[in-house]
Amino acid sequence: MTTERKIRVLLAKPGLDGHDRGIKVIAAAFRDAGFEVIYTGLRQTPAMIVDAAIQEDVDAIGVSILSGAHMTLFPAILDELKAKDASDILLFGGGIIPDDDKDELEKRGVARVFTPGAPTEEAIGFLRDAVARKKTDETLM
Repeated sequence: MTTERKIRVLLAKPGLDGHDRGIKVIAAAFRDAGFEVIYTGLRQTPAMIVDAAIQEDVDAIGVSILSGAHMTLFPAILDELKAKDASDILLFGGGIIPDDDKDELEKRGVARVFTPGAPTEEAIGFLRDAVARKKTDETLM
Protein backbone atom coordinates (compact mmCIF):
# COMPACT_ATOMS: atom_id res chain seq x y z
CA MET A 1 0.00 0.00 0.00
CA THR A 2 1.43 3.35 -1.00
CA THR A 3 0.40 6.51 0.72
CA GLU A 4 0.93 9.70 -1.13
CA ARG A 5 2.62 12.49 0.77
CA LYS A 6 0.39 15.38 1.74
CA ILE A 7 0.96 18.71 0.02
CA ARG A 8 3.27 20.76 2.23
CA VAL A 9 2.87 24.52 2.13
CA LEU A 10 4.74 27.21 4.01
CA LEU A 11 2.80 30.41 4.68
CA ALA A 12 4.51 33.66 5.63
CA LYS A 13 4.03 37.38 6.12
CA PRO A 14 7.07 39.13 4.64
CA GLY A 15 8.09 42.65 5.47
CA LEU A 16 6.63 44.97 8.05
CA ASP A 17 2.95 44.22 7.43
CA GLY A 18 1.37 43.18 10.73
CA HIS A 19 -2.11 42.27 9.49
CA ASP A 20 -2.27 38.47 9.69
CA ARG A 21 -5.95 37.62 9.91
CA GLY A 22 -6.24 36.65 6.21
CA ILE A 23 -3.24 34.34 6.18
CA LYS A 24 -4.53 32.60 9.31
CA VAL A 25 -7.84 31.98 7.54
CA ILE A 26 -5.93 30.52 4.57
CA ALA A 27 -3.78 28.39 6.90
CA ALA A 28 -6.90 26.91 8.51
CA ALA A 29 -8.54 26.29 5.12
CA PHE A 30 -5.44 24.53 3.77
CA ARG A 31 -5.16 22.46 6.95
CA ASP A 32 -8.83 21.50 6.74
CA ALA A 33 -8.29 20.51 3.09
CA GLY A 34 -5.64 18.01 4.18
CA PHE A 35 -2.47 20.00 3.51
CA GLU A 36 0.45 20.14 5.91
CA VAL A 37 0.79 23.82 6.81
CA ILE A 38 3.80 25.58 8.27
CA TYR A 39 3.11 29.20 9.27
CA THR A 40 6.26 31.21 9.95
CA GLY A 41 4.51 34.26 11.33
CA LEU A 42 4.98 37.98 10.90
CA ARG A 43 7.90 40.11 9.73
CA GLN A 44 9.79 37.47 7.76
CA THR A 45 12.56 38.37 5.33
CA PRO A 46 12.69 36.71 1.91
CA ALA A 47 15.80 34.78 3.03
CA MET A 48 14.06 33.56 6.20
CA ILE A 49 11.05 32.40 4.17
CA VAL A 50 13.13 30.52 1.60
CA ASP A 51 15.40 28.96 4.24
CA ALA A 52 12.36 27.70 6.17
CA ALA A 53 10.78 26.37 2.95
CA ILE A 54 13.92 24.41 2.11
CA GLN A 55 14.29 23.06 5.65
CA GLU A 56 10.63 22.00 5.72
CA ASP A 57 10.82 20.43 2.22
CA VAL A 58 7.65 22.19 1.09
CA ASP A 59 5.93 22.04 -2.27
CA ALA A 60 4.89 25.68 -2.17
CA ILE A 61 5.30 29.01 -0.43
CA GLY A 62 2.30 31.26 0.07
CA VAL A 63 2.76 34.85 1.20
CA SER A 64 0.32 37.56 2.17
CA ILE A 65 1.35 41.13 1.39
CA LEU A 66 -0.91 44.01 2.33
CA SER A 67 1.77 46.66 2.81
CA GLY A 68 2.14 47.74 -0.83
CA ALA A 69 5.64 46.23 -1.04
CA HIS A 70 4.55 43.35 -3.29
CA MET A 71 6.66 44.50 -6.27
CA THR A 72 9.75 44.30 -4.03
CA LEU A 73 8.99 41.29 -1.83
CA PHE A 74 7.72 38.77 -4.39
CA PRO A 75 10.76 39.30 -6.70
CA ALA A 76 13.10 39.12 -3.69
CA ILE A 77 11.63 35.73 -2.73
CA LEU A 78 11.95 34.51 -6.32
CA ASP A 79 15.59 35.67 -6.34
CA GLU A 80 16.26 33.81 -3.06
CA LEU A 81 14.68 30.65 -4.45
CA LYS A 82 16.86 30.86 -7.54
CA ALA A 83 20.03 31.64 -5.55
CA LYS A 84 19.44 28.64 -3.29
CA ASP A 85 18.65 26.31 -6.21
CA ALA A 86 15.07 25.92 -5.00
CA SER A 87 13.13 27.30 -7.95
CA ASP A 88 11.08 24.09 -7.99
CA ILE A 89 9.17 25.42 -4.96
CA LEU A 90 6.01 27.16 -6.16
CA LEU A 91 5.52 30.73 -4.99
CA PHE A 92 2.01 32.12 -4.75
CA GLY A 93 0.35 34.74 -2.63
CA GLY A 94 -2.22 37.37 -2.17
CA GLY A 95 -3.01 40.78 -0.87
CA ILE A 96 -4.02 44.23 -1.97
CA ILE A 97 -2.40 44.06 -5.40
CA PRO A 98 -3.50 46.05 -8.48
CA ASP A 99 -4.31 44.00 -11.60
CA ASP A 100 -1.34 45.41 -13.56
CA ASP A 101 1.06 44.43 -10.77
CA LYS A 102 -0.61 41.01 -10.47
CA ASP A 103 -0.04 40.38 -14.18
CA GLU A 104 3.59 41.52 -13.94
CA LEU A 105 4.31 39.33 -10.91
CA GLU A 106 2.86 36.29 -12.65
CA LYS A 107 5.01 37.04 -15.72
CA ARG A 108 8.08 37.15 -13.45
CA GLY A 109 7.36 33.71 -12.03
CA VAL A 110 4.87 34.01 -9.20
CA ALA A 111 2.58 31.03 -9.83
CA ARG A 112 -0.62 32.84 -8.81
CA VAL A 113 -1.67 36.04 -7.09
CA PHE A 114 -5.01 36.09 -5.28
CA THR A 115 -6.79 39.32 -4.41
CA PRO A 116 -9.34 40.09 -1.71
CA GLY A 117 -12.59 38.20 -2.10
CA ALA A 118 -11.03 35.13 -3.73
CA PRO A 119 -12.72 32.08 -2.22
CA THR A 120 -10.48 29.78 -0.19
CA GLU A 121 -11.67 26.92 -2.42
CA GLU A 122 -10.02 28.67 -5.36
CA ALA A 123 -6.65 28.73 -3.60
CA ILE A 124 -7.04 25.10 -2.48
CA GLY A 125 -7.91 23.97 -6.02
CA PHE A 126 -5.07 25.98 -7.51
CA LEU A 127 -2.50 24.49 -5.13
CA ARG A 128 -3.72 20.91 -5.65
CA ASP A 129 -3.58 21.32 -9.44
CA ALA A 130 -0.23 23.13 -9.48
CA VAL A 131 1.49 20.56 -7.23
CA ALA A 132 0.01 17.67 -9.25
CA ARG A 133 1.30 19.27 -12.49
CA LYS A 134 4.72 19.77 -10.93
CA LYS A 135 4.89 16.11 -9.83
CA THR A 136 3.80 14.94 -13.30
CA ASP A 137 6.46 17.13 -14.92
CA GLU A 138 9.13 15.72 -12.57
CA THR A 139 8.24 12.10 -13.41
CA LEU A 140 8.47 12.86 -17.14
CA MET A 141 12.03 14.11 -16.79
